[in-house]
Amino acid sequence: MMGSAVKIDFNDPSEGIPAFLTILAMPTAYSISEGIAIGVISWTLINLVTGKAKEKKISPLMYVLTVLFILKYVFL
Repeated sequence: MMGSAVKIDFNDPSEGIPAFLTILAMPTAYSISEGIAIGVISWTLINLVTGKAKEKKISPLMYVLTVLFILKYVFL
């Protein structure tokens, strides 16, 4: 299962940080879905902050998922 983590470009912070947070969140939260939610939120926000949103052409669905996951944590 960790074999795919070798292919992640950890030299690029916009890819490495969300991947690391996702890998870290899954066992600590005891939930794959929580890890994915943290990964989606961090990936979208980091790419927006670093200005790579236009370069990577983030789909509108990612923005919707990010807002929904943030609302989930706000109202949890």
